[in-house]
Formats: sequence, structure tokens, C-alpha cells
Amino acid sequence: MALTYAHALVLVVMAASTLAVCMANPYWKPCPNRKIVVGGSENWHFGFNYAEWALKNGPFYFNDTLVFKYDPPSDTIRPHSVYLLPNFWSYLTCNLTKATMVGSPTQGGNEGFEFTLNKWQPHYFACGEHDGIHCKDGLMKFIVMPMFRPCRN
Repeated sequence: MALTYAHALVLVVMAASTLAVCMANPYWKPCPNRKIVVGGSENWHFGFNYAEWALKNGPFYFNDTLVFKYDPPSDTIRPHSVYLLPNFWSYLTCNLTKATMVGSPTQGGNEGFEFTLNKWQPHYFACGEHDGIHCKDGLMKFIVMPMFRPCRN
């Protein structure tokens, strides 16, 4: 059975009604947004398994902020960057052709740069340096699918 316009409209109305009921509840309040340092104390570097880190540190929620921290490039430090890949296939193959750079090699220093999960969709992150070698061989990639979360007192 195909999803018709009527079915889609019913689903939208039900979702809106549920949200309205939750917001009308005097005990409901929005959750504070979290800031999460990618990699924790490891920060963003070659050789750390970020897919495993994301699994262990999830779930991630809508409007959480990911903080990417990495040393700026120098004579002794290889550069890192952060790309947002467009789809799962690009993630699997570390194909950066249609990816968007969200963090340049110089943006991760000091307090790092922030990326807010403000879209309800999978986010595929990867390091794009050295033609994707950091992504392919250095495990510098992970997926986040933000979820909605009501807060309780």
C-alpha cells in the first residue's frame, strides 16, 4: 500500500498534535543543549576510531553541538579538517567529491569550532586531508543521527 497524500497529512497532524500536547504540559520544558567534544579527551586526530566513539557516546540529540578540536598544522603536525559528506555511500568510500568542508585545517585550534546538529537527518563527518587517507586509513569518520528528546524534571 502506497503512502498517499491523505496518509501523509494524517501523520503530520498526529505529530503536530503530540508536540502541542507535550508543550501544553506545565511540567514539560525544553532540554538544555549539550556541547560534546568529538573524541572526548582524544580530540580529532589520525588513528582514533571515531565511529566507535560515536556509538559509545550516543545518542546525540537535535540541537546538540559537536566541538571539533585539533592542532593547527605546523612543521611537525599534519593538518586535519572536517567535511560533511552528502550520503552513506560517500561515507563508506570516503569520497569527498561532493562533500562540504565545515572545518578548515586552522579552525580546530584552541577552543575548536562548533557544529550544531540542527537538521533531523544523518550527518556523515570525515577528515578530508591527504585525499581522504585520514578517512580511509585513519578512522577519522563517524555518523550522527540526531534524535528528539523531551526533558523531565
